[in-house]
Amino acid sequence: MQAFENKVAVITGAGSGIGEGLAHRCAQEGMRLVLADINAQRLEALAGALATETVVQVTDVSHADAVEALAALAYDHFGQVDLLFNNAGVLIGGACWEVPLKDWRWILDINLMGVVHGIQAFVPRMLAQGTPAHIVNTSSLAGLLAAPLMGPYTVGKQAVLALTETLHYELAETPIGVSVLCPGPIATAIAGSGGDRQSQVQQSEGQKQLMQFLNDGIRQGMSPADCASLVFDAIGKDQFWIFTHEDFKPEYQSRIDDILNNRNPVYTQYTVGD
Repeated sequence: MQAFENKVAVITGAGSGIGEGLAHRCAQEGMRLVLADINAQRLEALAGALATETVVQVTDVSHADAVEALAALAYDHFGQVDLLFNNAGVLIGGACWEVPLKDWRWILDINLMGVVHGIQAFVPRMLAQGTPAHIVNTSSLAGLLAAPLMGPYTVGKQAVLALTETLHYELAETPIGVSVLCPGPIATAIAGSGGDRQSQVQQSEGQKQLMQFLNDGIRQGMSPADCASLVFDAIGKDQFWIFTHEDFKPEYQSRIDDILNNRNPVYTQYTVGD
């Protein structure tokens, strides 16, 4: 897919970070937009800053009926969807046995099931549409690498990668292309997305150090605008893998080598962000 003008893009998690960067890039390409986020104020502010036809809907992607309503809105208003960005995501750190089950469910319901809900609500409509289209699901470098104190986030992002590769195979004989975005550190506010929930429980010193490490790395990360440029380049090439930071590839290779040689994994510190 290379022609974007007058096409329609749907973006979840559009109110900040990568989603906001994608919205601005879509507008620059002359696309019309359907923006979804849990935060109504951010949605309205973003829509007001974009010089293109835009509709917004407050959407909790953890609820299938909310994403179904988003798809209905997009097709009722524009009659088509050409780009779908399943992008909404959150982050909480902590040891696997210490993160409350309600927080495990919160993260997985948004980071993983939000993508599932997007696929189920939009793909049948996009197939019926019968025109070239593209889907980008946001995973993370955590989709390929694991780290301590990142269990719920890592589990969700690795599942998103597997889901997206499966979707790629399933849509291979259709006009719909599929990509997985595996960002390294991007300058977003994701490290604070679970702040209200974490304030309800006592954080360990390890958790505090992790969140400080993440915040420091993310503040110095790639801009969402530069990330969006890489995404659009990949869509234009019908490229499945979208990496923002080539310098993490040796870590991916090391993991593959460990697997092939039956070596126990050894953690090397890196920064996760999306």
